[in-house]
Amino acid sequence: MQNPRGTDPRIAGSEKALRIFMRRLREIMAGPSDGQARLDTIVRQVAGHMVADVCSIYLQRNDGSLELFATEGLNPEAKHNTFMMRGEGLVGRCAHLAQPVNESDAQNHPSFSYRPETGEEIYHSLLAVPISRGGSVVLGVLVVQNRTERIYSDDDVEVLETTAMVLAEHLVSGDVAGVNSAPEFSPTRSHVVRGQPIADGLALGHVVIHESRIVVKDLTSDNPALEVERLETAVGDLKATLDELLEQNEMAAPGEHRDVIETHRMFANDRGWLRRMKEGIQQGRLTAEAAVAREQNAMRARMNALSDPYLRDRAKDLDELSDRLLRVLAGRKIGQLAPVALPTDTILVARTMGTADLMDYDRSRIKGLVIEDSGGQSHIAIIAKAMGIAAVAQARGVMERVFSGDPIIVDAEAGDVHIRPTSEIIAAYADKARFRARKRRKYKGLKAVPAVTRDGVRIGLSINAGLQMELTQIAASGADGVGLFRTELEFQVAPTLPRMERQTQFYREVLDAAGDRPVVFRTLDVGGDKTLPYLRHPHEENPALGWRAIRMALDRPGLLRTQVRALLRGAGARELRVMLPLITSVGEIDLARALIKREIELLERRGGPVPKKVHIGIMFEVPSLLYQLDAVMPRVDFVSVGSNDLLQYLFAADRNNERVSNRYDRLSVPALRALKSVSDAAARHNTPVSLCGEMAGSPVDAMALIGIGYRSLSMAPSNIGPVKTMVLGLDATKVTRHVTALMQSYEGSLREPLTAYAEAQGLEV
Repeated sequence: MQNPRGTDPRIAGSEKALRIFMRRLREIMAGPSDGQARLDTIVRQVAGHMVADVCSIYLQRNDGSLELFATEGLNPEAKHNTFMMRGEGLVGRCAHLAQPVNESDAQNHPSFSYRPETGEEIYHSLLAVPISRGGSVVLGVLVVQNRTERIYSDDDVEVLETTAMVLAEHLVSGDVAGVNSAPEFSPTRSHVVRGQPIADGLALGHVVIHESRIVVKDLTSDNPALEVERLETAVGDLKATLDELLEQNEMAAPGEHRDVIETHRMFANDRGWLRRMKEGIQQGRLTAEAAVAREQNAMRARMNALSDPYLRDRAKDLDELSDRLLRVLAGRKIGQLAPVALPTDTILVARTMGTADLMDYDRSRIKGLVIEDSGGQSHIAIIAKAMGIAAVAQARGVMERVFSGDPIIVDAEAGDVHIRPTSEIIAAYADKARFRARKRRKYKGLKAVPAVTRDGVRIGLSINAGLQMELTQIAASGADGVGLFRTELEFQVAPTLPRMERQTQFYREVLDAAGDRPVVFRTLDVGGDKTLPYLRHPHEENPALGWRAIRMALDRPGLLRTQVRALLRGAGARELRVMLPLITSVGEIDLARALIKREIELLERRGGPVPKKVHIGIMFEVPSLLYQLDAVMPRVDFVSVGSNDLLQYLFAADRNNERVSNRYDRLSVPALRALKSVSDAAARHNTPVSLCGEMAGSPVDAMALIGIGYRSLSMAPSNIGPVKTMVLGLDATKVTRHVTALMQSYEGSLREPLTAYAEAQGLEV
């Protein structure tokens, strides 16, 4: 029925509703709340008005990528943690084309890019419109989604486009903080971004922005046979490049860095992977690139559905491999970045980066690395340390603030990243870099000097290691040996359980590299949060206190027997030192010793070379052992205190949790009393004792440890020089008296009085 003016009342009603909705939007934008709160309110309003299950706003960043700034319906944790390259996925496609994208079944579209952190797998229909300025400059994308499959109407598109236009006005005016037009992101302003150090060092240089993904824009092809041929050729080139990488000098030595590349090579030779991509080309008439991207998304979705963190890491390996293949298809040869393409002081900056990406660059020109995500235990940290570059991760917002060629400073001691630093900051850091260089020269000159205190007490200084390549640091640092060799790293990077022959060869090579210096092998410390993909492991609410280390080894003795057998054979006729982790009772020591004894007897019966002596020790990490000291010491040949775990269990505070890690000080009286009780018991029973936690590598902490009776410390190789310098200036008798007096008169932390004592004695701490 028409009204007198000839207008359909339903249309008039919808126009009135739209006007009310637009007025409400303008009120929100003019309100007193900050930019983020406005965006959060807008997505709720749009979702309600359009009866959508999801409404999201993606805004463009300085590097051209799109960041999820606000969402109603998707996982809230995905906000500011989900990114799309321009042209990537349906959202990126909308930004690239500057046109609406309207899909009834988005997940099956070749351009769909799965993001597991969003929880969007339950939604099917999608409408995306560009947020643009003047119809040409795209500032972002506005998206709605629904569970049901539907094509959005022209009215829906008009409502969303009108909303995007209103939003664009305020983005241009700078009313919403966090957009590249906002004044706080001026390309000339100096910024400091704080992150987590993952590879120690200090680097001054210039920014090179890393692009980790090739965006697939051509999706379909009329010549499937040609696309299959292109795919097969690219896979062949990829395999050849991986083989070449393994032959390079830096990758030649066995170790975790090499295992990463071998894992990529294993995936590249998976026939099922290639077959599925070929089927995508033949059945969907896709381009080779689109077939790779589709398989990448499908595999990522399958792998991220698993709860196992190790398998999720394997998904990252597959992601890296697919990205490599896309670069080959795009005509970018892996490692083709010629020296002239990089400044000699390159600082790589990336939102995320895989190990393969990092190794593709000219190593001689990379001085530093800054990434927005990742963590200290990731593969990228391992490779960065192996390459000797300063690296900081979890540097949130760094990509928003940098431009290619910007001067930048990476302080991987403090975790600070200085972008476009002032001349004063540059001068200060240049002085710091020169000071570090002088100190390194000084420490290098001390490597042949024994660590003996002024009153003649010899202090053993060893290194902690887990990679064979780290063993070169024994001689370089002047260490006495390896106080802790983490054998689990070899198992964690392997796609399948390493066979005994491989383990035997690995342990033999470690001992060969160490020469006549002792190596303490810690048996497998896996389980809990360090799972192996090829072993079943139950879900645990608190894995740090769960089924791990010696508990798993005794419950599955086959694992421990195989490793002990490999250690015995790898040692040959040399001495062997085996350390058992996470011991909680003397009963566990007895069971493990009996198992090792049986393996020694079996080797003797078979006529193989038997180690000259097998030293069996324990890692002292659990407070329950503090009440079994006189029963423990006679049962072991040595004790090594793992202060990291011991103190976090003692204080019930996770050292990796920023909210509680400051709840205790390693130099507090309770901590020192617990540690002193171990050294006192070891002295009573004439049992060698050492400490291999983070305390050992801090000069002031090491001074306190010497004061409570420790004469052997194991630490990161880079800490040997500073600790040895402190030891050479120390009087052990005096510091013992001083620490004892402080422990009797104080109740809290002794850090300040101990630091003051060191300064008064002229010690470098």
